Amino acid sequence: MQKTPNFLITDFQFPDIGTERRIIESAGGDLAAFQCKTEGDVIAVAGEADVLLVQWAPITRAVIDHLPNCKVIVRYGIGLDNIDLDAARARGVTVRNIPDYCIEEVADHTFSLALALARQLTQIDRQVREGNWSIVPPRPMPAFRQSTFITIGYGRIARAVLHRARACGFQLAACDPYLPPDFEFPTDVTRVKFEDALRIADILSLNVPLTSETRHMLGPTTLAKMKPTSVLINTARGALIDTVALAAVLDNWAIAGAGLDVFEAEPLPADHPLRNCRNALLTSHVSWYSQLSGPNLQRLAAEEAVRSLRLASPILCI
Repeated sequence: MQKTPNFLITDFQFPDIGTERRIIESAGGDLAAFQCKTEGDVIAVAGEADVLLVQWAPITRAVIDHLPNCKVIVRYGIGLDNIDLDAARARGVTVRNIPDYCIEEVADHTFSLALALARQLTQIDRQVREGNWSIVPPRPMPAFRQSTFITIGYGRIARAVLHRARACGFQLAACDPYLPPDFEFPTDVTRVKFEDALRIADILSLNVPLTSETRHMLGPTTLAKMKPTSVLINTARGALIDTVALAAVLDNWAIAGAGLDVFEAEPLPADHPLRNCRNALLTSHVSWYSQLSGPNLQRLAAEEAVRSLRLASPILCI
C-alpha cells in the first residue's frame, strides 16, 4: 500500500488555504496547516511531514534535523533567506521558491516609491497641509530625462522596474556582477560597476537577494558615496541596508530620500530612527500584493509542492 504523503503548511497570511487543499488532496496528499512563529513551533508539528510549505517561519538546521521524512520545502515567495539552504542540501531536501508570481506588482511598487520621492510628493503634501503654499518644491528636483535610474541586480524584477523607468525618459543603467562579462544588455541600459552606480545614480533601486555578500551592502561607507539629490529604493530584503546608518544619512539630507518596503526587523520597531525621517517613505512589505498576486502565489506554491514531491519520491504520490 502506498503511503499517503503528508503536506504541512507551517504558517500563512492568506484568508484561507482552500486552493492548496484542493490541489494537494486532488493529488492524493493530506494537508495540515499551522501558524508557526519559531523553530520550536515547527519542530513540534512537522515531524511527519513529507513536504513543507513555508511563508515566514524559520526553517533552521535544527528544524531540518527534526524532519526525517521531509523531501521538499516550498517557500511562499521569492526569497529563501528564512530557510537554511546548506542544511537542506546536506539532508538531500529539495528547496523551491515561486520566482515569478509578483514581478509586476513589486516593479509597480518600486517605481511608485521612486516617483513619489523624486517628485517630492510627500514633502510637498506635508508643506501644503502645514499652510505653506509654494509653486517651487522644497529641494532641488532633477528632471527625469536628465536623471539616471540604476538597479542593483538585473533579474526579472529589476528589468520590469527599468521598463517602467524607460517610459518616463530616464537614462538607464544596471549593476550585476553575477552576469557573465559578455552578457548583452539592451542598447539603452548601461552596465556599471557598484562604485559607479553609487556615484552617478539619481535613483538607486536594490533588486538583489539577501546573502552574506549583500547584507548591509548599503552602510555608512557606501551611503556616503551617493549624491545629495539621489533617492534610494528597497523592495527586496531589509538587511541589504544598514537602516540605522540610513536614518542618519536621511536626517542630514546627505541623500534626498529613501523608499523602503522591507526592513531588517518587521514590523518596523516603534523606536526605529527611520520613523522620524521626514524624507523617508515607508510601506509595510506590501509590494508583493494585488488582488491577483495572493491567489496566484497559493496556487503556484501548491502545484510546485506536488510536482517537486513527485520528482523527489514518485512512489509517494498517486
